Amino acid sequence: MPDRMIPKISVPGGMLATTARWMDALRGQRGCFFTFHRAAPSSLWPSLPNRDFYIDLGFLDTLLGHLAASGRRVVTVEEGLALAADPASRETFVNFSIDDCYRDTFEEVVPLFRRHGVPITLFVTTGIPDGTLPLWWIGLEDTIFTRDFVLVDGERHETDTTERKIATYLSLQARWDGPGAPDHYARFAADNGVDTEAVHWKHAITWDMLSQLATDPLVEIGSHTVSHPRVSTLSDEEASRELAGSRSRLREKLGLPVKHFAFPYGRRKDCGPRDFEIARQAGYGSVATTTKGLLKSGPTPYAYPRITLNGAHQNLVVPELHLAGASAVAARMLGRV
Repeated sequence: MPDRMIPKISVPGGMLATTARWMDALRGQRGCFFTFHRAAPSSLWPSLPNRDFYIDLGFLDTLLGHLAASGRRVVTVEEGLALAADPASRETFVNFSIDDCYRDTFEEVVPLFRRHGVPITLFVTTGIPDGTLPLWWIGLEDTIFTRDFVLVDGERHETDTTERKIATYLSLQARWDGPGAPDHYARFAADNGVDTEAVHWKHAITWDMLSQLATDPLVEIGSHTVSHPRVSTLSDEEASRELAGSRSRLREKLGLPVKHFAFPYGRRKDCGPRDFEIARQAGYGSVATTTKGLLKSGPTPYAYPRITLNGAHQNLVVPELHLAGASAVAARMLGRV
């Protein structure tokens, strides 16, 4: 399988920042909500079997510096929604949120945002620090990454090169994805001698870590369900249990109000009016989706759009296109909403 490294586009930082300021002034206020899941050092990112699930920390560092140079304010969800609702404001703002939350959130991402002096929003899946959610995609990647071969249903798969690791991961991830994934992973772990408990806590964020982050004025914490289901497929009772249960657990463990929620699988087919109403009843002040789009000045929608940044985003042109609204146009044209 060919290496999937994305070539970096070299654009003079000062020129891009100046152009961005002029474009923002012409367009008027824009609010952009970015999201991602995990982050990895630049030296490690190319070799990860599931590397599009991670953002390159070096690039994220560069992006935060670029936003400061171009006059964009990085805000919490609470601040961003208030700015968008203020008709007198023409400030362009950006929010960054992390979905799920893993150990690298605590060890790598939040410290990076602290160094830049800007806030970060964490949408926590409470089954991760509770240890009740089988992190099968993490365990699969960790095993493939650390071994030269793996056994799958008695068949040996060579994973001695980066290309083979990526190909094996993508094949098994696609084959397992769905309600039966934890069972597939359990058999895989037994065949390969994987200690699933140890792998979980190698990668999971803990309640102790979250308790430390809860006291940080640059960290905003919201909810991302208990077990990361596709909410639209659940009954009313199941959906309420996921949304209200995660908020209740976060409030119990961290002593926070937990005002905001982000849907797993946040496209239009994954969450809709029924699910938004369940979120209201659970006490959330807003819900985040993953439909692509920007917020403009005026009344803010209860369900707002977010744009995913993943491993393929390795240059500043890509987020600038997002900030210009190009990704939202492209998504509508391709029917990926």
